[in-house]
Amino acid sequence: MSGYMKKLLDTNVWDNDPELYDMMKSEKKRQVGSLEMIASENFTTLSVLQCLSSCLHNKYSEGLPGQRYYGGNEFIDQVEILAQKRALEAYNLNPEEWGVNVQPYSGSPANFAVYTAVADPHGRIMGLDLPDGGHLTHGFATPTKKISATSIFFESMPYKVDPVTGLIDYAQLEKSAKLFKPKVIVAGVSCYSRALDYKKFRQIADDVGALLFSDMAHISGLVAAGVTPSPFEYSDIVSTTTHKSLRGPRAGVIFFRKGVRSVNAKGEKVMYDLESRINQAVFPGLQGGPHNNTIAAIATTMKQAKTPEFKAYATQVVANARRLASGLQSKGYKITTGGTDVHMLLVDLSNTGVSGAKAEYILEEINIACNKNTVPGDKSALNPSGFRLGTPAITTRGLIEKDIDTVVDFIDRGLKLAKEISAVSGPKLVDYKRVLHEDKTLSAKVHALKAEVTKFSETFPLPGLEEY
Repeated sequence: MSGYMKKLLDTNVWDNDPELYDMMKSEKKRQVGSLEMIASENFTTLSVLQCLSSCLHNKYSEGLPGQRYYGGNEFIDQVEILAQKRALEAYNLNPEEWGVNVQPYSGSPANFAVYTAVADPHGRIMGLDLPDGGHLTHGFATPTKKISATSIFFESMPYKVDPVTGLIDYAQLEKSAKLFKPKVIVAGVSCYSRALDYKKFRQIADDVGALLFSDMAHISGLVAAGVTPSPFEYSDIVSTTTHKSLRGPRAGVIFFRKGVRSVNAKGEKVMYDLESRINQAVFPGLQGGPHNNTIAAIATTMKQAKTPEFKAYATQVVANARRLASGLQSKGYKITTGGTDVHMLLVDLSNTGVSGAKAEYILEEINIACNKNTVPGDKSALNPSGFRLGTPAITTRGLIEKDIDTVVDFIDRGLKLAKEISAVSGPKLVDYKRVLHEDKTLSAKVHALKAEVTKFSETFPLPGLEEY
């Protein structure tokens, strides 16, 4: 090999692309000095990062273990089989009753694969409406436009939360399902702070002959740890991402029932046929070669999820979320549903004079990352009245209840600054941002609070690689 070729192949990124490496280091510095409170984010482990940057990335392996379209997959097969085995073990599933596909690139492709497998084109599905806490992939559409591909290729009808309590209206869901007669009912959330009643979902699905598909992407780490109800007892299919509360790589997994589904009037067994349909929907239906480095990272994530340390972590995630909710309530803020059972909560600012977008912006300016979010009764997803907070990432860094009290104080002070800025800027977000940066007195207050948050955040370690 020529010296030039070896230099190209074996040079570290900090030597051959310092411009990019500087950006990577800047992002690491931002993560260290910020409080990451986006509910769908986490800091993964060193072993996961090592899998992701391994030689497994180099291999093409279309198909399933033992049924590949390329040669040279002896060890890749072992890795994928290990990931499948550990995924079932993480959720205490009997391999005779459940199967699993670990190839989906992420949660959204996993969900679309499920619909492709079990609902014909324009088949009917029901999921929680996006403004009420559901996910785009559960069929979101507006009165004038189909937003999600799920709503484009399938016929979706949303169910809703009670606008007063913020809780899922199961009675109305049942009535709607009997009229709509969906093929699939989705039990899953993106911003909903209470445990789901899977038994009720199962009863509704059985009444209309629908499959129950549970998307546990947000709570999969809590389910593995046994600190929130499991969807597996009542579901036909369960999907998840692996990078949220499960703290693994950015990927998706689909679990599916095997064996006897029911016994008909003649006493004959009706078998599940989900395995081949879901596997074929993933590949060759929607994807090509799986990401083998990511599958290895899933394998080690599922092993970690069985440890006592992970259970303690998940328990602390919920304790921190509850402390965060009660702390904000003590400051006078409204929490949708009145609290939380899980890792996240939704702050309702509709009566404060501060929009969700303004709250998100001021908190980002003081190094607290969250996201604006609709609250029950909002008319526009683009101009929502609330913001969502989550505790998986800060709990990974070691924050406990007493630290959450400090975080509550930072958030409260940030929101009070938002009101102060709004009083000068008026209602428009563009004017609010301009005043925040151009008014010297207000800008100085923002920078002073940011410095406090940064100093506090830097006292907590971040897993992974030191510089990037």
